[in-house]
Amino acid sequence: MSNRVLWEPSGQLLSNSQLSLFTEFLTEQQGVTKKSLDVADYAALHEFSITHRAEFWRAVIDFCGVIYHQEADVDLIDEGHMIEAQWFKGMTLNFAENLLRHEGDDAAIVFESESQNVRSLSFNELRSQVAQVQQQLQVCGVGVGDRVAGFMPNIPETIVCMLATTSLGAVWSSTSPDFGINGVVDRFGQIKPKVLFSVNAYEYNGKTHDCLTKVEQIVNQIHSIEHTVIIEFMAQAVPIPQSCISLPLWLEGTDPNSQLTFAPVPFDHPLYILYSSGTTGKPKCIVHRTGGILLQHLKELMLHGNVAEGKRLFYFTTCGWMMWNWMASTLATGASLVLFDGSPFYPDGNRLFDLVDRHNITHFGTSAKWISAVEKAGIKPKESHNLASLETIFSTGSPLMPERFEFVYRDVKADVCLSSISGGTDICSCFALGNSHLPVYSGQLQCLGLGMAVKILDENQQAVIAEPGELACDKAFPSMPVYFWKDHNHDKYKSAYFDKYDNIWCHSDRAEITPQGGMIIYGRSDTTLNPGGVRIGTAEIYRQVEALPEILESIVVGQEWQNDTRVILFVVMQSGYELDENLRQQIKTTIRQNTTPRHVPAKIIAVTEIPKTISGKIVEIAVRDVIHGKAVANTDALANPEALKLYKNLAELQQ
Repeated sequence: MSNRVLWEPSGQLLSNSQLSLFTEFLTEQQGVTKKSLDVADYAALHEFSITHRAEFWRAVIDFCGVIYHQEADVDLIDEGHMIEAQWFKGMTLNFAENLLRHEGDDAAIVFESESQNVRSLSFNELRSQVAQVQQQLQVCGVGVGDRVAGFMPNIPETIVCMLATTSLGAVWSSTSPDFGINGVVDRFGQIKPKVLFSVNAYEYNGKTHDCLTKVEQIVNQIHSIEHTVIIEFMAQAVPIPQSCISLPLWLEGTDPNSQLTFAPVPFDHPLYILYSSGTTGKPKCIVHRTGGILLQHLKELMLHGNVAEGKRLFYFTTCGWMMWNWMASTLATGASLVLFDGSPFYPDGNRLFDLVDRHNITHFGTSAKWISAVEKAGIKPKESHNLASLETIFSTGSPLMPERFEFVYRDVKADVCLSSISGGTDICSCFALGNSHLPVYSGQLQCLGLGMAVKILDENQQAVIAEPGELACDKAFPSMPVYFWKDHNHDKYKSAYFDKYDNIWCHSDRAEITPQGGMIIYGRSDTTLNPGGVRIGTAEIYRQVEALPEILESIVVGQEWQNDTRVILFVVMQSGYELDENLRQQIKTTIRQNTTPRHVPAKIIAVTEIPKTISGKIVEIAVRDVIHGKAVANTDALANPEALKLYKNLAELQQ
C-alpha cells in the first residue's frame, strides 16, 4: 500500500476547524483531563476518547449544543455485555428539535430533480411544513413509539415527514421507490406502520416510473397502515387510489404558523428502523436509538467532516441507504442540505459535478463505485468545472482503491480532503472516516472514529497493526442498535455481531490499521477467499482488475473445488471489447505481478451484468450461492435479481 501523501491541510484550516475548537473546549473543561490535548496529536485525542468515553461524549453534547429536556442521572453504565451499556440514563431529548433548532431565511434544503427543476426551503419554511405534517399525524393518532414509513425518493418532503414523525417521538423507517413490492412488505410488514407516505411516481434516467400500483398492493398486504398519503411528485394521468389521499388534501385545515411541539423521549428511545440487506433471508429490522444517532452524527459531521453553518452538504443516496439518515442530520449543524434524486449519469457523467458548481456545495458525498464509473467514462471535471466551493469529498459503500484516490487528485480537484469512510447500516455511522487535520494517504481511510475503540484482530484474537485481520470494536458506543425488532433476548443481535468473539463487536470486515493511523478495508470478511488456506480480501483483486481499461466492473467469489477453494472472477466488459485468451492472460499477469500467485483466478468468465442490492452494492454471497447450486434466500433485496440467472449451471465451472 502506498504511503504517498496526496493532500495536507492548510494552516488556516487547522486553526479554524471544528475539531480545533472542540479540542480547545475539551481541554478547558475542569476535571476532564489533567494535560492539554493537542489537536495535532490525533492519536492522543483518539486514545482519550475511548479511555474516557463518558467525558468525551458529554463534551460532544456540550460542544455541539445538543438540546435536552431532562439531565442524565448517570452518563454511562457499562459493566456487563456491550449490548447492555446505558448511555446518559435519565436524559430526555427530541431528535427533530435538534435538527430544527436553526431559524431564518437561509436555505435549509436545496433540491434539484433529474429534470433540473430546482426548489428550496428556508429554515423557517422547513419548520412551518414540519408543523403542518405534525398536526395531521396527531389527528391520525400517531404518538410516542408508533411507526411511520416512507416509500419515498430523496426529496424535501421526505425530510419533512421524517422530522414531523420524530418530533412526536414516533419511529421513522424508509425505503426507496425502486424497491419491489415484496421487498417493501418484507420490511414494513414486520414493523407495522400506522401511516405510509409515498410519491405518485419518480423519475430515473429520463423516464417516469409509477408508484401507485405498488402502493395499492403494499397497503393491501400491510393491514396496520391506516392512512396512506401521496406526494404528487410527478405530473401524470394516473389517479390517486381511493384508499389514499393527496398531501395537500390531507393537510387542509392545518395551520402553517402553529407552534411546533417536541415530545421528550429517553436517550435510548427508538428513532429509526433500518434493515439488513436481506440477501440471506428476510431483512433484519435494526432499531437505532435517538440520542446515540444524534451524538454520533454530530461528531462525524462536525468534528471529522468540519461541517458547520454556512456549509452545504450533498450526498448521492436513496432513502433506502443509511447515508440518507446520516445526511439528514446535517441540519443540526446549521449547514444546508443539497438533495438530488435521479440517475447520476443523466444526461451524462458530469451531472453531479454540475450540482457542485450550481449550488456551491462544500461537502460532496458519493460511492466508490460512482467514482470508478466516472473515471471509466473518461470524465475529467478539473477541465470542465470550477469546483471552487468544494472542500471535502466523502466516499463509502465499498473500498476506494488507491487508483481512485489518484484519479480524484489528478482529474477532479487537487486541493480537497478526500474522506473515504466506512461503517454500516448496523451502526448507522462509521468506524473509520476522514479528518480535516490529517494528510490523505493513497488508499487509506484517514483515521479511526473518535469514541470508537476499533481494533484489528488476528486469528489469535490479538490486536495487530500493519497486518490484515478482523475489524472489531471492544467497547460500547452510543450508536450501537438499541435492539433488533421483535428479537427477544437479543438472540439475532448477538448472532449478528457477537458470535465470533465474546463481548466484542465483530463487524465482518477484513481490514488493516496502518502505521500512519489510518485504515485499509479489504472487503467483507464473510466473503474472504481462502485458496490453499491463504486468506485473501476480494478488494485486492478488484483493485487490479478494474484498473484495466477493457473491464467495466467485476465480481469475484470462491468456488469449492477438489477439497479446496478456487478463485472465480466474473467481468463485465467495456463497450467495444471482448474477453479473449490474450485478455485473460493479461488479467492474470496483472494480478500475479501486483499481488501474489494465490490471488490469480482459476477461471475468468465474461457476464453482461453483476447482481447488486438496491443501494448499489455487489452481492458476492448471492453469486457464490448460485454457482454452488444453492437458492438465494431473498431476491427481493436485489435491484436486478434476474442477473443471477447468468451465473447458474455454467459449464466453465464444472471443469
